[in-house]
Amino acid sequence: MSTTDFTDDLAADHSATLAELDTPALCLDLDRFERNLQTVVNLCRERGVDWRPHAKCHKSQDVGSRLVAAGALGLTCAKLGEAEVMADAGIRDLLIANMIVGPKKVARLVELRRVADPIVCVDSLDQAGPISAAMHAAGLRCRVIIEVDIGLHRVGVAPEKTVEFAATLSALPCIQFAGIMGYEGHLLTIADPDEKRAKIGEALKLLTDTADAIRAAGLSCDIVSCGGTGSIAFCTAQPGITEVQAGGAIFMDDFYRLTCQVDFLEQALTVHATVVSRPAPDRAVIDAGRKTINGEIRMPSVQSPAGLTVKSLSAEHGALEVPEGMELNVGDRVVLVPGYGDLTTVLHNRFVVHRGEQIVGSWPLQARGRLH
Repeated sequence: MSTTDFTDDLAADHSATLAELDTPALCLDLDRFERNLQTVVNLCRERGVDWRPHAKCHKSQDVGSRLVAAGALGLTCAKLGEAEVMADAGIRDLLIANMIVGPKKVARLVELRRVADPIVCVDSLDQAGPISAAMHAAGLRCRVIIEVDIGLHRVGVAPEKTVEFAATLSALPCIQFAGIMGYEGHLLTIADPDEKRAKIGEALKLLTDTADAIRAAGLSCDIVSCGGTGSIAFCTAQPGITEVQAGGAIFMDDFYRLTCQVDFLEQALTVHATVVSRPAPDRAVIDAGRKTINGEIRMPSVQSPAGLTVKSLSAEHGALEVPEGMELNVGDRVVLVPGYGDLTTVLHNRFVVHRGEQIVGSWPLQARGRLH
């Protein structure tokens, strides 16, 4: 039996439509994707900041290359493995917004530096020291930025300790201190827009004030990086920020649209499913469960047919609440909007790319599973 994915055959046949697609399938509306991409590029240009979008939301060389071609400075990667995949696609400017620890990873970083120009995030000499030694032995130099804790309390150096740490990093051989980053992720879901703007402003001022203090100490601090999709309207307007990392804006999902109140971008990412059972008048079951679409951060919603509600997800089934009198039959298609796209895309091998109802491509997620 052939293991060729049916979506590959459909992608080669440009007469194929979404109605012919086997389900469940992760689908990307190319028109909406391109409009979102241009909206973010224009926003960043208007506000004088660079865009270095996160690749963790798509894990795809096809997507990453299109972002850079459209004007992104480079990409942000959550893991070294993602950066390796994007470098294989010819993308050189890669921020690894995570700590690289252990001799195997440091050795891989050296090899990555031979073909790309990565920036590594650190908050300790325990990370920076081995990188410095490995780069020195290889005759290479690597850019490093400090993650500053601006309130998320995950990783990062306290703002008041960052200048001293920057000076220490700058003295290490084969380390190029390039700047700082912070993440205001703890503030994305504040409901009141004025409060959200004020709180994000306070957090990011900690970051920009820290950059000013580093410069006042006689050190360069070219990069001041921050920003998620849930705060993109605010962080792009913050004085002193040089780049933003918002990645999910290209796809959008209900977390960003409803929970974070980002209302100026389009939902380009959907999951197509099929009704496989109608066990009760008020319940339908589809072939998409937790292994197809994530419901942890926010449950998915139904884009079409209108009126359906996702009530629960099990491993391979999704239960829908059906309004009284609504006709919905076994075999009918249901289009879902992910509650959170980052945790949904990684469940799939590829995006089925379409314009309207016509399938125009199949983009693999080459970095899927690259957790190290």
